[in-house]
Amino acid sequence: MKMKGAKQVHYDSGPNMTPLVDVVMVILIFLMLAGSFAGTTRFLVSKQGIHKQGVGGAHPDPNKPIETPIEIRINRPPTLGGDDNGFVAEGTGIKPTSSPDAIREALRVKREQFNAAGTPTDQLQVVLYPGRHVKYQDLIQIYQAALQANYTKVAFATSH
Repeated sequence: MKMKGAKQVHYDSGPNMTPLVDVVMVILIFLMLAGSFAGTTRFLVSKQGIHKQGVGGAHPDPNKPIETPIEIRINRPPTLGGDDNGFVAEGTGIKPTSSPDAIREALRVKREQFNAAGTPTDQLQVVLYPGRHVKYQDLIQIYQAALQANYTKVAFATSH
């Protein structure tokens, strides 16, 4: 008895990969359509302007006046024991304080002085210099105090 299938050429090419490729492509297309390539920004946008000092490639526009910075340095008070709550903020013409209300009032008075001298509010800029161990909640309180004092430009910078 002769076996008919023994003489036929038999190719062993492995499993059929076409369904696997199809499934992977469908998953890839779904993830591309459902995903987001640009995430939301999770930081406060700085409105830092151009100043006379500093390094960088940008040069001030001669037709635009240089902004007047009002610097505020925020640091942690020296702690005794386990208490590490609070902050101390001081700056250009602002006495050291740990009260956001006092900072808001000092900034309001300073803005009114600049306005009386002829400097418009849109040329004033509050620059916050947070210290190394300042908590975000303290920094946000000072940021809000500057906004409540009707400043339109509040920026963040690294401590100098």
